[in-house]
Amino acid sequence: MSVPSRRLDSDRLFVDPYSSAYVTPAYVSWLNDPEVVKYSENRYRTFTLEGCADYVASFEGSSNYLWAIVRKDSGQHIGNINAYVDVPNKLADVGIMVGERSCWGGGYGLEAWNAVCTWLLTDAGMRKVTAGTLDTNIGMKRIMEKSGMVPDGRRVRQYLNGGAEVDIVHAALFATA
Repeated sequence: MSVPSRRLDSDRLFVDPYSSAYVTPAYVSWLNDPEVVKYSENRYRTFTLEGCADYVASFEGSSNYLWAIVRKDSGQHIGNINAYVDVPNKLADVGIMVGERSCWGGGYGLEAWNAVCTWLLTDAGMRKVTAGTLDTNIGMKRIMEKSGMVPDGRRVRQYLNGGAEVDIVHAALFATA
């Protein structure tokens, strides 16, 4: 079993362990917004409040983590971040969605990402944190680069996006010995 999650605190954000309070029509609207999910495999699905509540519930009692990204200044829920944990190998694969478009480009994603990755590599005892994204997802590639992740592989022509074959690129952070 993994270490229990807790609220993570950064300069402008709280990264809160997820609760049903964050399953709102705004959250569902992000997932149904083609622009928000254009680099996600979620772009092929339609979401409902019930389906999102089931997704949140799937984290309970698991070794995986789900957090809400919340602005300190307004209390606004602007996105989500998760970590799927392989406990025996001390490995966490992290994903993020800043759904609130008005917050895009403001550095919130990187700030939340750094808080979660630091916590996973220190308090949660992970030895490696990984991520992957479509090669065309410039924003996520910047987060991976600016957070200090190193290249960790590429799957050539892995997905179709807008009819084009696109590579998926992987990156990793490692705990210091």
